[in-house]
Amino acid sequence: MPPRQRTPEGPPPAPAVQKLRVKYARRGRLRFSSTRDFGRALERALRRAEVPMAFSAGFHPHPKISYANGAPTGTASEAEYFEISVTERVDADAVRAALDAALPDGLDVLEVVEAAPGALADRLEASSWELVFRQTALADLEAAVDAYLDAAEAPVSRMFKTGMKTFDTRSAVVTMSAAAAADPSCAILRMVVRHTTPSVRPDDILTALRAVTALAPPVPPLVTRLAQGPLHDATAGVADPLAADKAAAGS
Repeated sequence: MPPRQRTPEGPPPAPAVQKLRVKYARRGRLRFSSTRDFGRALERALRRAEVPMAFSAGFHPHPKISYANGAPTGTASEAEYFEISVTERVDADAVRAALDAALPDGLDVLEVVEAAPGALADRLEASSWELVFRQTALADLEAAVDAYLDAAEAPVSRMFKTGMKTFDTRSAVVTMSAAAAADPSCAILRMVVRHTTPSVRPDDILTALRAVTALAPPVPPLVTRLAQGPLHDATAGVADPLAADKAAAGS
């Protein structure tokens, strides 16, 4: 006879009746927190905020939370997203306030909306980034940007789980420009980068800039993701990925 399969004890978990999409920022020293670090902090905050979380079935139930395209560890972000499912209908603004209060400073909940049909991940087509180069002349950064944009390709190599892979960064860059900073010893690089497979990260583009233009800032730049969402072809900008959810809630 085949071995008897065990079944989880107790009643099945309550079904999810609502899905929420959450936009949050990762600021200050919390930019060094990983997705795993954030996940632990979030689960504690959800309990403190008394959010009626939906859980998976099985021997090891876990909250139904899904993360979408998190920024690399070490970068700040004004546009991180995750989704949570709940077992009771809740007010999105009340969840935003309670969850923001329960999370540590530097992990700041900016917006909570009820999810409309459609996958959030499909809307995250590109990111807008700002890199502050300290001890770097604006003229040097402008020259590097011009040389990079003139290049047909800008390949880099990075280690993946399957081994070392070489890929092009230039084709993912939609726009790139240099600008003056309030501090004259700094210069600002702004760019819109299309989400590709493999993903082209800011550090990949910095590596390519060094290779193509010999740009070598004395200290690493401060990197912040300003936005991520649908790529607006007419303006080469990044639109709000929650716009469809808010439109559905207002209809």
